[in-house]
Amino acid sequence: MQNRHHLALELDKVLERLCDYASCDDARAMIRELRPETSLELARSLMNQTRDAHMLLARFGGPSFGGLKNVSNALHRADAGSVLTMKELLDIAAVLRIIRALSQWRESNSGVESVLDAFFGALSPNKFLEDAIGSAIISEEEMADNASPELYALRRKIRVQESKIREQLEKMTRSQAYSKYLQDNIITIRNGRYVVPVKSEYRGEIPGLIHDASSSGATVFIEPMAVVSANNEIKVLESAERDEIERILAELSATAGNFCESIKTSYECAVELNIIFAKAHLAYSMKASVPEMNDEGVIEFRQARHPLIDGKKVVAVDIRLGGEFSTLVITGPNTGGKTVSIKTLGLLTLMAMCGLMLPVNDQSRVSVFGEVLADIGDEQSIEQSLSTFSSHMTNIIDIISRANEKSLVLIDELGAGTDPVEGAALAMAVLEELMRHGAKVAATTHYAELKAYALQTRGVENGSCEFDVKTLRPTYRLLIGVPGRSNAFAISERLGMSADIVNRARELVADTNIRFEDVVDRLEMSRLNMEKERENAEELSRRADEAVEEARRVRQEAMAARDAEIEKAKVQAVKITEQAKREAHALIMELDRIKKDRDKMKDSAELARRAKATIKGGIESIESASDPIVSTYGEDEEYTLPRPLEVGDSVLIAQIGKEAKVLSLPDKNRNVEVMAGSAKMRVKEEQLRLLDKKQKNSETGKKRTVSGVESRLNLAAQTRLDLRGMTVDDCLIELDRFIDQSLRTGLSEFTIVHGKGTGALKNAVTQYMRKSPYVKTHRLGVFGEGEDGVTIVELK
Repeated sequence: MQNRHHLALELDKVLERLCDYASCDDARAMIRELRPETSLELARSLMNQTRDAHMLLARFGGPSFGGLKNVSNALHRADAGSVLTMKELLDIAAVLRIIRALSQWRESNSGVESVLDAFFGALSPNKFLEDAIGSAIISEEEMADNASPELYALRRKIRVQESKIREQLEKMTRSQAYSKYLQDNIITIRNGRYVVPVKSEYRGEIPGLIHDASSSGATVFIEPMAVVSANNEIKVLESAERDEIERILAELSATAGNFCESIKTSYECAVELNIIFAKAHLAYSMKASVPEMNDEGVIEFRQARHPLIDGKKVVAVDIRLGGEFSTLVITGPNTGGKTVSIKTLGLLTLMAMCGLMLPVNDQSRVSVFGEVLADIGDEQSIEQSLSTFSSHMTNIIDIISRANEKSLVLIDELGAGTDPVEGAALAMAVLEELMRHGAKVAATTHYAELKAYALQTRGVENGSCEFDVKTLRPTYRLLIGVPGRSNAFAISERLGMSADIVNRARELVADTNIRFEDVVDRLEMSRLNMEKERENAEELSRRADEAVEEARRVRQEAMAARDAEIEKAKVQAVKITEQAKREAHALIMELDRIKKDRDKMKDSAELARRAKATIKGGIESIESASDPIVSTYGEDEEYTLPRPLEVGDSVLIAQIGKEAKVLSLPDKNRNVEVMAGSAKMRVKEEQLRLLDKKQKNSETGKKRTVSGVESRLNLAAQTRLDLRGMTVDDCLIELDRFIDQSLRTGLSEFTIVHGKGTGALKNAVTQYMRKSPYVKTHRLGVFGEGEDGVTIVELK
């Protein structure tokens, strides 16, 4: 039997909407039997299930439950030894297919934990039985040939016999001797046996058995004696076929019976999952959220929408109860939204206790109650009869007898239907009794006395449904803390009633009522002003928050850019330091080698020259590594030579910041041969900057910019290695050091000067290049490069 209080709040209609999202009959039946949980733990567990289903639905889409049906009866009969029909076995296979699909769906998104894993884990897919049924049975009326080897052989024999019979009968229909006796040259079947249609007057001309006659009697259907034996053989084979089909069905039924309990358990879990995901689908349709649940009687709905009102028309309301006050008295005009407000309060509470997400905004709260008791009628007429009043009083008496501190009581039009004075007094007494029982109460009324009662009584709060006098329409907004106004005089004036009549009516109203209405008017004006000020403050606060957020973002970007530059400078400093250390180490090694060769060399002048050159070159390398420079002319800066270049001019190579001497004038490709230190190279004319003596001194004194890229270009200018005068061992050591330095500085090509002489150095260099893993190509020089006295090397 359905709970009349739940019916009054229309919980049954919400459950019917939930049924629309269920896929099987058992799930829909269980949904209609849903009852609100009075335990906080159980209600919260149901809500968590819906929450996780909602989350999985959003991230992965929902699983399919289509085709799920109850096969418990068939499984019990199979377990008891009965033979199931093909349809029943196909239904079991369909259930197994859905169970397997559900299990696979969860496995595909197993990276996300969920409280629903207990249900998914209880599913027991049975691919063996599913495939056995699917491969054996084609439809509800047909068994597959390959269901068993015996069935395949029997059906093959039947087809052979049928082919023989047809062949014999076709010969007869084509025969001149028999065709004249036939009504038509066709072969047909009567009573499962092959026959031919014979004219009635010639029935004695064709020996055989008559199986049927036409309705007119002009045709008889005769089975010729020549095929009687073959037809009999087919009958025997068909009987054997039926026996084999029965055996296969019995075998499949026995197998299904063996898995009876596991299939039933999996089916029950699938039904539970279907209900939970139906709740999630309903939550999506209502744009619902998960409220905070408690059992302390505290309700706070933010922007609550009644789930049965069209989403485009429903007005969201904020409702509070059970915190600062335990009783809410809502007043206001008819059709203003009072009844909808308390219905929303009660219905959403029941939905939460059923594990349904609520159409409210985030951070809403709802309580679990032992009972939700409601007296809500649809009678909104002024002319209410005594029977209506008696009915309401009967309900209220029952509610008072059942109410306690775990009850939520909702009463519509409390005290209506009788004398206003007595009705108001009775309403206040009922509210006091319910408060004494500890219940949470929300009631609607028209009585002005209850407004004053709410203002004067602790734990009781006024509420009202807003009404726009200018448009003569309710806004349906619930205002808590503000008593409702009757608006009768204002509405009458707006409708065109004479001002004299309205003024006279005001005179007839008691002074206390007038003063009370004036207080309510002032409260209403204050509320409207405060709402406007609050909206302005919220707008200013929003703009301030946006400005702060923008400032924070700009500051973070600036700090990130600063940190990136600092990190870049640190990395560059480390590179420069390491390069300077390497150059200093190389200089020390070179000096040590010269010191060792001091006793071997007879020419002291040559020794001094080499030492001086080595020290100078080493110091220059250290200075270049520790203080890399760039040209004062940027690569992107436009520059035009003040005059054509001449041989012997001093120029600056802008790309690498090196001074050089012009050796030849530009060729047709505008390439100029220059000498930079000891390196001869060809450079594009636009990369050269002409220097005179003043400018040269000026350029030398200018502050230059540090850059790791230009530093590597400066080091890359050392593209020539002179090995002349060295032993083979020293040559290989120096060559190894130079290649190492070139790889660090990014130099990809250089020239080795080994001279012609005896060819020992040239051969040693060639052998080294062939074995080195860092050398891409190497070749002897050509005319203009040094011919056989040099080797040109390209690194990988």
